[in-house]
Amino acid sequence: MPKQYTIMVIPDISGKLRRFSISEKSAKILLSVFILITFTSAFLFYRHIKLSKEVIELEGLRKETREQRLQIQQFVQKVKDFEHQMARLDRFDRKLRVITSLEGNGTPTSVQKWGVGGIDDRETDAYTSILPFEGKNIIGELNKDIDELNNQARSQEISFQELDEFFKEQESLLSSTPSIWPVKGWVTSGFGYRLSPFTDRKEVHEGIDVATRMNAQVISPADGIVVRAGKDLSYGNILEIDHGYGVVTRYGHNAKILVNMGDKVKRGQAIAQVGNTGRSTGPHLHYEVIMNGVPVNPFRYILEES
Repeated sequence: MPKQYTIMVIPDISGKLRRFSISEKSAKILLSVFILITFTSAFLFYRHIKLSKEVIELEGLRKETREQRLQIQQFVQKVKDFEHQMARLDRFDRKLRVITSLEGNGTPTSVQKWGVGGIDDRETDAYTSILPFEGKNIIGELNKDIDELNNQARSQEISFQELDEFFKEQESLLSSTPSIWPVKGWVTSGFGYRLSPFTDRKEVHEGIDVATRMNAQVISPADGIVVRAGKDLSYGNILEIDHGYGVVTRYGHNAKILVNMGDKVKRGQAIAQVGNTGRSTGPHLHYEVIMNGVPVNPFRYILEES
């Protein structure tokens, strides 16, 4: 006869005692199920704790990645800003070379000898290995941009050193060279071919027109001597200043001329007031720069950003 096991269920005092009899085989099965459930519960509890820790670590990594991406984006913006600054310096350098007749010299010889450097690939790998593919591409592009900017900065430094030495030797030339806006306003017509506002035919415009308020002050862009101050059918009240070295500036359509023939003027000195005299459609200054008798683009002789 197989063994029997009795299971007693003892309730509280008011309850009724209950007894159950099960076979040895059923008892073994029940015990196995209990052990299995216990171990399974323990394993699931352990996995839950481990996964919770992994989730916390994953959230931390995601936050760190977001911060790194933000830092990279900020760094990219700084590089772009630096590129814009270098571009402005390059334009400034070119204008200086035009004014100082160093344009034909091109890049200084010493600049051409500079090699191309860069960040060591081993250093780059140290931090790109922890970034996603997109991040690695950005870092690679940044490295190239930084290399180029470093080379440009070195070249620019040498170029400015050459210009600085030239300036120290050419103080008189510089003070007599037009280099600033004669009036603040809006350029309504540039240098070169244009359609005439009076005939609608193509014509050569030998200067630039700067529209601004009536009677605004016109200032001299460089030192010089007044060689013409009078009236002209087309230019209205016209003024011309000889700056020496073959450079003459012309100012048309003035309301009033503040200097006289033979006067010496300094850079920044008020010389006239903006008007609408002569062949004009509204208050503006017509400004010309003439080099050895030939009109040239005045923008080449304005160092200030517009």
